[in-house]
Amino acid sequence: MKYPKTPDGRYFVVKGRLWRCTNPNLDEQTRQRHVKVLMKARNQIKQAKRREDLEALSVARAQVNQAKIELGERGSVWWTDGEPDYNRYLAKNTPYADWFSSLTSS
Repeated sequence: MKYPKTPDGRYFVVKGRLWRCTNPNLDEQTRQRHVKVLMKARNQIKQAKRREDLEALSVARAQVNQAKIELGERGSVWWTDGEPDYNRYLAKNTPYADWFSSLTSS
């Protein structure tokens, strides 16, 4: 499924909320390596929940978080122009409001 991306390519929008995109400056091999770790950790979360293993769940969630940081989706922003991070904000409450409004009105 394709979600709309902000004109600057920093975020995609799901249900009106901005989510930070992967750092486009990562080379493909690095990106794939982190995505693989992310998918494995998400699978481990599913398994830990099924087993009701809280310790394994905590470890897997930490691995997901670290993979997302490595991908640029969490943690420090990957852009260098000093613009603030609007990750997880409602698009209507950000400088992207007019852009988002134009999507929903067409």
